[in-house]
Amino acid sequence: MATMSRAAREVRCVALFSAMAAINFAYGQNAAPAQHITLSEAIRSAQANEPMFAAAVAAQRTAKIDGYLAKAALLPSVIYHNQVLYTQPNGQTNQGGQAGVQAAPIFIANNAVHEYASQASINETIGVRQFADAEVAAANSARASAELEVSRRGLVSAVVTLYYTVSVAETKQKLLQEALTEAQKFTEITRKRESAREVAHADFVKAQLQEQQRQRDLSDATVVANRVRLELALLLFPDPRTLYTTDSPGAPAELPTRDEVNRLAADNNPEIRSALAGVSAANAGVKSAKAAYLPDLALNFTYGIDAPQFATKGPEGVDNLGYSMMATVDIPVWDWFSTQKRVKQSEIQRDFAKVTLTAAQRRLIANLEVGYAEAAAARDQLDLLGQSVQTAAESLRLTNLRYTAGEATALEVVDAQNAYVSAQTSQADGVVRYETALSALQILTGIL
Repeated sequence: MATMSRAAREVRCVALFSAMAAINFAYGQNAAPAQHITLSEAIRSAQANEPMFAAAVAAQRTAKIDGYLAKAALLPSVIYHNQVLYTQPNGQTNQGGQAGVQAAPIFIANNAVHEYASQASINETIGVRQFADAEVAAANSARASAELEVSRRGLVSAVVTLYYTVSVAETKQKLLQEALTEAQKFTEITRKRESAREVAHADFVKAQLQEQQRQRDLSDATVVANRVRLELALLLFPDPRTLYTTDSPGAPAELPTRDEVNRLAADNNPEIRSALAGVSAANAGVKSAKAAYLPDLALNFTYGIDAPQFATKGPEGVDNLGYSMMATVDIPVWDWFSTQKRVKQSEIQRDFAKVTLTAAQRRLIANLEVGYAEAAAARDQLDLLGQSVQTAAESLRLTNLRYTAGEATALEVVDAQNAYVSAQTSQADGVVRYETALSALQILTGIL
């Protein structure tokens, strides 16, 4: 029986070692060295991978091209027209506009049986609408550029928040691992003291409950840490399972003065620029709509040949090569109030753009007040959080000594442990809170 048991244990050991070897081999095949990524590198990677930001970049480039096309429409266009036309003759002759007679074409709309056209044509249309449309396109381009900056700052804010959240999640995970180790030590102490009949069994039960709670806390913290790492990796890497490390928050930076923040935000706020560009585009849109009441002047200059022969000279030395000029003025008379309705539409859009501008201005003021108050409060709490950690650590040390001396209960030790872990995690949250609030101010003022 003993021999069979030893053989069974040997088989289990071989199976266990084989499984561990297979896991290590698979991990060695799939795992890669963790790469360290700084905050600036994370921002650049997110800008290269995030589809919404890519859409904003595409919209800005498209609007810039639209602005170029609108300006190009103000300039003369040149085309080189070439055409060959053959028409069946009707058996008669006529005067073809040149010396002598020629066979008459069967279609009276055509000029000759054989007709060759090779002409350079320059066209230009002059009107208020064309200039107004160029203004609209320029304003839309400016608005797209401002919206791109809004999208960039929003992406930066998300990356900064996730970057520091990853750091605090890992810090909490380490703190809870240390807390679990501390709880395990306390459980062992209570077990020994219970065996020595120095404490009641209730102390051992309380220590076990505390250890189990710490195990659950560590498991939850591990899940949270993995989730936020994946969320950040989704923005940074083609494969979100990529291993990486981040920088821990350093010494807290100084908070700028309120006047400096207000000045920078007023000078460099993309939402205000976007709203102003929207008002400019709406005003130009009203001008473009009203331009339909005015006539347009169309000019044409054509140079080349349009003759029965593909040559610069016709029969008897007649010139085929020459030019023509044409000017056309179209005066709008009646369109069943369509222009009036378009003007009304554009005025409605202009009123909406003005409301958007005032809302953006109010929102900027509110964001500055809330953001600065949040950053100031987070900065003021950093020292208090550090003092709380020191106080909780000293309280835990003294409570452990009192429990060892039999002067404290297990409940007091557990409370001290909880207070120490809570103070440590609050300090980690406080550091990230200040860094995030400061980054929000830097994003709002255009520094980051």
